[in-house]
Amino acid sequence: MTDRHEAATISPSTLAWVNRHLEPGERIVAAEALRGGITADMWRLTVGTRDGATRDLVLRTFVDPYYVARAEDSLSREADALTLLAATGVQAPQLVAVDPTAAQCAYPSLLMTHLAGRTVLDDEAVETRVLLLARQLVAIHALRPADRPRTYVALTTADTVVVPRGADATAWAAAIDVIRNPAPPWEGCFLHRDFQPGNVLFDVPPSRPADARITGVVDWAAASWGPADLDVAHCAVTLALLHGPAWGQRFAEAYEEADGVLAATASERLYWRVRDALASSEEVRQVARAWREAGRTDLTTRAVEERLDAYVTGLMEAQG
Repeated sequence: MTDRHEAATISPSTLAWVNRHLEPGERIVAAEALRGGITADMWRLTVGTRDGATRDLVLRTFVDPYYVARAEDSLSREADALTLLAATGVQAPQLVAVDPTAAQCAYPSLLMTHLAGRTVLDDEAVETRVLLLARQLVAIHALRPADRPRTYVALTTADTVVVPRGADATAWAAAIDVIRNPAPPWEGCFLHRDFQPGNVLFDVPPSRPADARITGVVDWAAASWGPADLDVAHCAVTLALLHGPAWGQRFAEAYEEADGVLAATASERLYWRVRDALASSEEVRQVARAWREAGRTDLTTRAVEERLDAYVTGLMEAQG
């Protein structure tokens, strides 16, 4: 989130909507703005129950005009995904209510249960988390919903890529040429579409980070149907930017070690890996800012650009 949270409040109409979806005798006793999001404001709502205990809910509300225009699709898709996931073994929030067109709220909003755990973005015990992330993604891809979500959308084009300052011009030109080609044939599966460490919650025992476990996966607003490679590519580049380029390749290996199936040929796998890496080039500044706000103060925009350049260059060099 940006610094606007320091002064942000939840509108009265949105609070009234939330209250209508509480259990009889419950009331909101606290609201905390959550950091780390880019497209929407996130609030943790503490609810007092009739027996004197408390429980937490999470409110996602779109207030930025740019994202409000896209909110109906995102919130409807997330609501559908959460409904689907409630009957599976994948730990995700439970849907409480959704108002995708702001018919009752000040802005398009979704209310869901709060999951235990926290995001972990630091470098300690990253190997353990990479293995857990890979296994979790394989489990997501194994879901076979009766009603498929819409087919994935790839927004990045060869013309929208932002080449980092000082990047390897030859490698980036070659990478851009890769995505000028049509997508290779693919076999579809259920995609999270934004699966990466910022959307996975962990329980990490004090002093034992290697004993971490996943407690849930959040932010299902882009759930889609498409190639497993696309989710793998997205998590891979995020890990490369967070922890160093080698961790992108390590994640792809871990996914296959967990019995995940990627595209059959190296050129097909390269296409998806490059496509998502180039998509990341358009959001470096936003992502780096969110990570710094979450505690990774070392990840300046320039540092993230350099890691992205090294990752893209490595992908193209490996292709030969």
